[in-house]
Amino acid sequence: MNTLLAMIAILGFSALAVSYFLSAKPQHIANLLRMSGPIVMGAAGIILSMTGRFSIGIPLVIFAISIGLRSINRGGVKRAPGQKSTVRSASLEMMLDHETGAMNGVVLAGTFEGAVLDDLDEEALMTLAAETADDEESAQLLEAYLDRRIPNWREDFDADPGTRSTGPANAGAMTEQEAYQILGLEPGATVAEIRKAHRGLMQRVHPDVGGSAFLAQRINEAKDFLMRTHSE
Repeated sequence: MNTLLAMIAILGFSALAVSYFLSAKPQHIANLLRMSGPIVMGAAGIILSMTGRFSIGIPLVIFAISIGLRSINRGGVKRAPGQKSTVRSASLEMMLDHETGAMNGVVLAGTFEGAVLDDLDEEALMTLAAETADDEESAQLLEAYLDRRIPNWREDFDADPGTRSTGPANAGAMTEQEAYQILGLEPGATVAEIRKAHRGLMQRVHPDVGGSAFLAQRINEAKDFLMRTHSE
């Protein structure tokens, strides 16, 4: 009788699994595969318990639940929606897409306050570049954007290149919230997630690959800040 019940349970579980895989979204399937180990272990524990082997089945179920909960907790810390990093200066808020490397931003002050960079034409962007020339942080953020959108923009730019330094900027003290925003992570990210986000971003923005010294500096500062937080 117990064997019959076990077979019915297996067949029922198999039918439900097939139905799920036929109708589920790819992301849901990926999450299920991540949990497949604890699920299989738990199912085996249930079957063993149903066949009278409680001394093995019950501990197996408890162990499977424990592993599943730890996996859920690890998976609960995700990158910020849209997988974007956000860096602010006095005049700009710049967003970097982790997957594509695309940049866009919003003007926070000046003639074009409230404007989205992608909505500005080249003439307006050159005017904005001239306005931010004496603001080192904003200028470097805008340069990183222009280098991607208009690679030869410097040829037509009239601002005096000697009016400011082109080295890394001093952006001041960083907050924990800002550090998470720069790395594109949600609060509570693990050390492994911090390192992974930092590594991926540096591959896109490091000056050695044509990126921005200022962005690279802020990304490094964000990583160092959060690593110190985890070590306290």
